[in-house]
Amino acid sequence: MSDVQPGFVVAEKLVGAITVVELRGELDIVAKTRITDRLESLARAPRPDLVLDLRQVTFIDCCGLSILCRVRSRAARSGGRLRLVSHDPAFRRLLRLTALTGEFELFDDLTSAIAQQPKDAIA
Repeated sequence: MSDVQPGFVVAEKLVGAITVVELRGELDIVAKTRITDRLESLARAPRPDLVLDLRQVTFIDCCGLSILCRVRSRAARSGGRLRLVSHDPAFRRLLRLTALTGEFELFDDLTSAIAQQPKDAIA
């Protein structure tokens, strides 16, 4: 676990082939300048399988949404995927208001996000 800025923490771990990144604190312009490069680097890997755990994010602004959109786009271009974990009604409302709800795979808990197979997986 590493401190990115006071009040903002990023923890990264592997769960099998899935990279789980836990973000805690405010996801805003200050956080954007500190974490964008790392998240984009993860998303540029061949066929990345990323889960961003946002359950401990206390605030998100347009810069935070921009980070999420960029990581999602980069992961998709690399043949991978991005899942978000958040049960916060305010975050879900923000996604609805910005017409981004359908752009993300969104889960209430980490276990469900990790267990979810890609939509195009063959059973």
